[in-house]
Amino acid sequence: MSRLDPAALAQALLAGERRALAQAITLVESTRAQDRPVAETLLTTLAPHTGKAVRLGISGVPGVGKSTFIEALGLHLTGRGHRLAVLAVDPSSQRTGGSILGDKTRMELLSREPAAFIRPSPAGGNLGGVASRTRESLLLCEAAGYDVVVVETVGVGQSETAVAGMVDCFLLLQLPNAGDELQALKKGVVELADLVVINKADINPQAAALAKSQFEVALHLLRPASPNWSVPVLACSALRQEGIAQVWETVMRFHAALSGSGELADKRAHQALSWLWTLIGDALQQGFRGHPAVAAAMDEVTQAVIAGRLTPAAACRQLMRLYRPAD
Repeated sequence: MSRLDPAALAQALLAGERRALAQAITLVESTRAQDRPVAETLLTTLAPHTGKAVRLGISGVPGVGKSTFIEALGLHLTGRGHRLAVLAVDPSSQRTGGSILGDKTRMELLSREPAAFIRPSPAGGNLGGVASRTRESLLLCEAAGYDVVVVETVGVGQSETAVAGMVDCFLLLQLPNAGDELQALKKGVVELADLVVINKADINPQAAALAKSQFEVALHLLRPASPNWSVPVLACSALRQEGIAQVWETVMRFHAALSGSGELADKRAHQALSWLWTLIGDALQQGFRGHPAVAAAMDEVTQAVIAGRLTPAAACRQLMRLYRPAD
């Protein structure tokens, strides 16, 4: 992988070559230390060609029909001349590290579309199931000319916070019977949503209407995240492709509202800085764990903490003295 020429790869990717995009994403997802400089050179070269896509995060509980919804939305978009990239993060096994990577199978029709690119990636044990290089993959898709990039999360949990921190609009899918479970939902999950969509509304229209009403009440009680946007609640049937056009129109209204006020530019700037500090934290932690003196003492210190002979605070100070000895 490290033998790849980043300049040639960038040129091919900018020309819209799907194979080049796939190779570039594989490169940035690589955990090999020798691949990181090549990946960083590639990303730096492509940086001026990013930032022009609509970035949409989509999440919801398992069984809500995320893949069916994304396929319906994708077919709607490609049918209207858009180029769509889908970054679908699959859950990884905690024991084997393997993942299902079945999104292309579930989105069979969309995967045949020349204007669509679907990339399933293993979560790799990262927070909430968000792949560590998803942000970089998003930029690569933008550079390749995709004007809509969808990031699908594993499910409701901490991954929502991570995805909301890398997209323009965060869409939360819910089931028609979600009304009975609304009180059990964490307020933080609902607060992240820029748009709530009740999927599978055709199964039980009455239940869908009730869920829609209850979400509207709940959202009314929350302080709006943006002074320029009130979070709407829509109903649709992805299986029957009903209501999909309205969902996309709402996403575009959201994008226009935040773009016109300058809030979208501020949001992306804040996301970039947050990403910077996340990378700094990761680098510092790797450097700390890789320090010879710390590595040599780690087992003994952690066993002392487990046995209760040493408090975590005292253990931290002991390890920090090894990592950064006093002058």
